Amino acid sequence: MYITRLLCLIVLAAVLNICAAARPALPFAPCSRAVKDTVEPVIHGDFADPSVIRVGNIYYATGTSSEWAPHYPLFRSGDLVHWKQSGYIFNKAPDWTSSSFWAPELLYRKGTYYVYYTARKKSDGISCIGVATSDDPEKGFTDRGIIVEFGKEAIDAFMVEENGVWYITFKAYGLDNRPIELLGYQLSEDGLKTVGQAFMLLRDDDRKGMEGQCIVRRNNYYYLLYSAGGCCGLQCSYHVNVARSRTLKGPYTRFEGNPVMAAFDGWKCTGHGTVVTGKNGADYYLFHAYNNRTDVHTGRQGMLARLNWDTKTGWPSFDPVAGEPVRDFSDDFSKGSLGPEWQWDFRHTQPLVRPGKGRLYLSGTAGLENRTGTALTVRPYYGNYEMTTAVLNRNSALKGLTVYADADQAVGIGIKNDSIEVWCVKDNIRRVLGRVKVNGLPTCYLKMTVTDGQRLGFYWSGNQRSWNEVRVADAGISQFLPPWDRSSRPGLLQQGTGPAAFGFFRIRYF
Repeated sequence: MYITRLLCLIVLAAVLNICAAARPALPFAPCSRAVKDTVEPVIHGDFADPSVIRVGNIYYATGTSSEWAPHYPLFRSGDLVHWKQSGYIFNKAPDWTSSSFWAPELLYRKGTYYVYYTARKKSDGISCIGVATSDDPEKGFTDRGIIVEFGKEAIDAFMVEENGVWYITFKAYGLDNRPIELLGYQLSEDGLKTVGQAFMLLRDDDRKGMEGQCIVRRNNYYYLLYSAGGCCGLQCSYHVNVARSRTLKGPYTRFEGNPVMAAFDGWKCTGHGTVVTGKNGADYYLFHAYNNRTDVHTGRQGMLARLNWDTKTGWPSFDPVAGEPVRDFSDDFSKGSLGPEWQWDFRHTQPLVRPGKGRLYLSGTAGLENRTGTALTVRPYYGNYEMTTAVLNRNSALKGLTVYADADQAVGIGIKNDSIEVWCVKDNIRRVLGRVKVNGLPTCYLKMTVTDGQRLGFYWSGNQRSWNEVRVADAGISQFLPPWDRSSRPGLLQQGTGPAAFGFFRIRYF
C-alpha cells in the first residue's frame, strides 16, 4: 500500500511538472481572487479601444471616452498590471469636435508625446482623426487639429515605422456602399501632417468587419492585428484576426487559423488593442472585452494578454494575464478639486462643482431637452454594488443618486423638499416610480443597490443604521439603459433650482 501511494505521488508530481512547463510563464502572478470565476481586467470599468506605450520604465494607456467628459482617460503603470488614472488627454474638447471621442492612439517619438484620436466634426458630423502633442502626458495635450479626413469616415488611427519613415494607418468607409478598408498615409517629419496619397493595406471584401488595427514588425514580417465582427452592445461578435506581409504596404496574407483571440474565461467580444514590449522583453496586447455576466452594464474593460510567437510558423497566439481585484470607491470631498474618476455627459449638461471640507456642492446648466438633470458619475467596475450618499441641504431641487446612461435614459432616488422620489427617465419621458414623505431629517442618507448590473433597490435613512426601502412597481432597468457603445454609470444627481450639497459618495462592491 505504501509503495502504491508513493508511486501515485511520483506520477502526480510528474504530471504537475509537465503542465507547469507547458503553460507559458507569465510576468506577473495572477490574482488570488477572481470575481465570478473570470480573469480580472488590468484596467477595470468602461475602457474601450485601449492604446498603450512604454517610455523607459513607465507605461501610459488611454482609451475611448465616447460622450463622457473629460475626454480620453489617461492611466499610468510600472508593470502593465497595476494602473492608476492620472488625468485625461483633454479637459476641454478640441474646438473642431462635436462628439464620439473614440480610439485614441499614443506615440512617443523624439521626446514628444503624440495622441491621434477620432472625433466627429462640428460642421458635418463626419468622423475624422485629429492629432495633439505634449511634453508630459500627465499635464495634458495641445490639440493640433485634423490630420486625416477621408470620405464618410476615418477612425482608429495607428502609427508604424518602416525604414525610418513613419506612417499613420486608419479604418475608412463602412458607412456607404464601399467595403471597409484599412488605409495608410506617410507622415510628415513632425508627425502633424500626411504626405502624398493614401495606400491600402487590407480590404474587407467579405464584409465581416475590419477595424482597430495594430501593426508590429517581428520575424522579418509586418503583423497586422485587427478586429472583426460587431464591436458593441448585446449582440456583439468582436474577435481578433491577424495577417502579415514582408513589407508595410503589403500584400498581406491572412492567417488560416483566424481568429487568434475570441471569447475566454468569462469574457467575450475581444478586440481593438495595442501591442507593447514589456520591460522583460516580451510582447503584450492591451485590448478590451465584455464580461459575460454583466455584459454592457460594466462596458468593455481593459484586458491584457501575452503574445507568444510560434518558433516554426511565426504566427502569434495569446495568453491572458490576470489583473487585480479593485477596491471600493469613496470620496469624502475633503479636497478642493475632484479626482480624475469623475465624469459627466458633456452633450447635455455642464456641472458646476465646489468640493472641499467634506462637502460637495453640485448644480449645473441643462437644456430643455434634458429630463434627468446634472449627473456626476464614475465608471462601475463590477455588476454588483451599493452606492450611498448624504444629502446635507433642503430645497426644491431633486438631490440624490443615479444610474445614468444619457439625459433620456436614467434611474435614481433623490430628495426634493421633504419628499423622497424614485424616478426613471426612459425615451426622454420622466416618471416617478415611488414617493415617500419625510419630515425633520437634518441629513438624508440615500442608497441604491445594483445586482448583475441591472436589478435595482432604493433606500433612505436618517442615521445610516436602519434603512427604509422604497418599493416600486418597476425596479429593474432591464436592457433599455446602457447606450450601444458604453456602460451606464453610478453617481450623484441634481435637478432643478438650487444646488445639491453632498457629504460623501461611496461604492461598495459585493
